[in-house]
Amino acid sequence: MELATLGLMDDADIDLVEAGIALSLADRPRADPQRLRRLVSGWAIILQRDLAPATGKGRALRLAGLIAGDAGLTGDMTDYDNPLNADLIAVAERGRGLPIALSILYIALARRVGWRVDALALPGHVLLEVHGGGESTLLDPFDHGTTVSPARAAEIARHGGGTAIAGRFPVMSNRQMLVRMVSNQASRALLGGDSGRALTLYERLTVLAPRVSALWWERARLEQRIGRLAAARASLTAMLETTHDPALVQRIRTTLATLAQSDN
Repeated sequence: MELATLGLMDDADIDLVEAGIALSLADRPRADPQRLRRLVSGWAIILQRDLAPATGKGRALRLAGLIAGDAGLTGDMTDYDNPLNADLIAVAERGRGLPIALSILYIALARRVGWRVDALALPGHVLLEVHGGGESTLLDPFDHGTTVSPARAAEIARHGGGTAIAGRFPVMSNRQMLVRMVSNQASRALLGGDSGRALTLYERLTVLAPRVSALWWERARLEQRIGRLAAARASLTAMLETTHDPALVQRIRTTLATLAQSDN
């Protein structure tokens, strides 16, 4: 799967494993994705052979038993900022990853067997909601797949500076999950002062999610920072095509005018 293809696909048509592989190969073209594919396929075969649990809690325990228990995939609590924690192929190889990368694996597996699992966007964290039998159970993929009470989820959200809305957290789409995974890498590159790497990642993000205006804005800002003014103007022009917000349109036009003066 090519990254450019991902940006054109309907969200429901995105295969999270293959999309994750494409993102990994963009950085490490010689990486071998077969272990990742075999893991997810093998887990799905095991679940299909089992007497499948019908409840959300039963399914959560079964998913965690395979991914965190048998395969040992959990959060990297000792080297959290390692870029490989947001590289799906590397996560399968190393057994460690970020909450969003691990969440993608849980959801991809659940879908293979027809189960519904949602990724919940908490500030600085991701929890999973596993559905079944008219109920649901929260699961933390970063903490060995342990189940989490709603009160604990609210505590995690408050710690990150947010709150649930009417007791609920936003559910991420396929594209939002992938954007969040790459954005994690971009944020760390910016914190490390590596504008070039951050720009590479934002270029990737605008291919992956070309309709998200904020990604084009950050890309243009980075292009301007490193002196690529023509590229910054192109990004801002592309951004104009993604927004109908009059205030944002005016901000873009003002910035374009400022860039034009810089050329004189």
